[in-house]
Amino acid sequence: MLLVVGAALLGAVLSPIVERLIARLLPRLGEVPRLQARISTAAVTAIACAAFAARFGSGLSLPAFILLAVLGAQLARIDIALHLLPNPLVIMLFAGGLLLLLLPGIYDKQSDDLLRGALGAVILFSGYVFLGLISPGAIGMGDVKLAGPVGLYLGYLGWSHLLYGGLLGFVLNGIVSMLMISRKGRNEAAEVPHGPSMLGALAAVTLFAA
Repeated sequence: MLLVVGAALLGAVLSPIVERLIARLLPRLGEVPRLQARISTAAVTAIACAAFAARFGSGLSLPAFILLAVLGAQLARIDIALHLLPNPLVIMLFAGGLLLLLLPGIYDKQSDDLLRGALGAVILFSGYVFLGLISPGAIGMGDVKLAGPVGLYLGYLGWSHLLYGGLLGFVLNGIVSMLMISRKGRNEAAEVPHGPSMLGALAAVTLFAA
């Protein structure tokens, strides 16, 4: 219980720090978001960190998933606000996740999981490249790049996680699009960002898939 509470507090603290760093290092994204957006993002980050701590306990893979919670929440916020997934954040999530997942790979002898994660990244990235080529209006290049780290985490957890997580991202995006159509019309629904659905599917499969 203490670990879960500590992880939630860590997420709540890291969220505004990362937001300020993003505003300073990536000025093209604009200034620090409004207070309501900052509070919402911090809450999502804290909940995700707590959930991952409950899922993985004190295992060596937890830091990688804390990184996912912190950067994933920021990527979702930016994509919702700007319809953009900044390359530096996507690369940081992929490289940081890969490095942190080396810890259980080396010390807990889970090298097979790490290899599967690397293959998962290649598989999901390749699938999104194909979808982006045949349907560029539905899949953006930011989504294609995000498929790399999403596939890394899903593949690390298992082949079934990769399959379900990849499919669930499209299901969630379809649900959100239908809700937008019912509320604001088809033109607004065409602008629904896909990144948050990908990240939401990753979180859901991580927490609830066996």
